[in-house]
Amino acid sequence: MVSLFVLIIKLRLIISLMSMTLAERHQFILSKIQQDQYVNVVDLCKELKVSSVTIRKDLKLLEDKSLLFRTHGGATLNNPYTVDRSVNEKEQMQSSEKHRIGVAAAKLLKDNDSIVVASGTTLLYFAKSIPGGLNLTVVTSSLNISMEFLRSPEVEVIQLGGLLRKSSSSVMGAYAEQVLQDFYFNTLFLGVDGIDLEHGFTTTNAMEAHLNREMIKVSQKVVVLADATKFGKRGFGKICGFDNVDQIITDKGVSQQMINHIESLGVTVTVV
Repeated sequence: MVSLFVLIIKLRLIISLMSMTLAERHQFILSKIQQDQYVNVVDLCKELKVSSVTIRKDLKLLEDKSLLFRTHGGATLNNPYTVDRSVNEKEQMQSSEKHRIGVAAAKLLKDNDSIVVASGTTLLYFAKSIPGGLNLTVVTSSLNISMEFLRSPEVEVIQLGGLLRKSSSSVMGAYAEQVLQDFYFNTLFLGVDGIDLEHGFTTTNAMEAHLNREMIKVSQKVVVLADATKFGKRGFGKICGFDNVDQIITDKGVSQQMINHIESLGVTVTVV
């Protein structure tokens, strides 16, 4: 009797989902995206018992009303397109999260490591978190990070040269890329402007993205430092896909669904 009762309840639920009006489906989708910050087409098809064509039409209608942003395979509440901001503005955003990420990244370092540090405010917090007494060789494209490392007598700093990108206080271009060919690093600590399941890791500047790709080529391990606001975003310049990254260090604002998906791609996600 119990199993029959359960079966009847399930059948009623399926019938009710199949008889949902357009407005009711849209309300279901909006409620779910408010809760999870992201919805997946496949999951919505299963939950609403409708085709992927129907769901994609629903998402397009909702996007046309500016209620969400469509992404590859789903939709999000957050605008996926990044904008270029000055380093001073970025430094004030998510500062506590960036500090925790920087501290966690600094714990990965070992004495006599040789590392390359890209530009970005989260990486500046990383530089500030490195304990004294640690012997390191650091190559960086960031002027601010070089200045921070000058406070540590045990750290040998090599500043890359090239075209100065004022918004990030960092250098880029062919000269910086050429100098990198003379080195090989234990770890690259990389900052990004966007992490998107379809587009991978991106930044707002194409030349900086190219420099980051050259850094990846000469590094044994790649660690991305990114707060939760970078997830679901995409910038103009693609840096790499998930197959080029070993670890992401982020904060608790990232959904478990996103973390599970990234880890299924072979990337370790550390939440602090």
